[in-house]
Amino acid sequence: MAKTRMVTQFGMGTSIRSQNYTEAAARGIRDALWHNSLNAADAFGFPKEAMLIEVEIGVQHPDKVDSDALLGIFPYGQPSVRVVKGGLDVAKPDGSGVSVIANVAIIVSFDMAAAGAASTSSTPGQSAGGQS
Repeated sequence: MAKTRMVTQFGMGTSIRSQNYTEAAARGIRDALWHNSLNAADAFGFPKEAMLIEVEIGVQHPDKVDSDALLGIFPYGQPSVRVVKGGLDVAKPDGSGVSVIANVAIIVSFDMAAAGAASTSSTPGQSAGGQS
């Protein structure tokens, strides 16, 4: 596979009151995704399902993030989630807990070898997308 990185997106999410690390991570993913309109799949003639999506999430307590629950956020593509120590826990002034901040990086790649194979299988004068 000739995996090639096309896009890197960043986001931040919080859980101000409930100390829910999964929800803070989900908000960070949405922050990264919803502020962008990616046309990379169309630009390279790939179906959106071919997007290889790597998500890295930084929170102070990685074990408190339900990675499987986050996969449903992605409307298409092939997402994978990795949670690492990072982010920030901010103590509440009354001592009742912390506000959670999750930092998120989303990397979108494509298997460019698949694109090359598709273009070599097209007829002369016709692109891999089926149009000349």
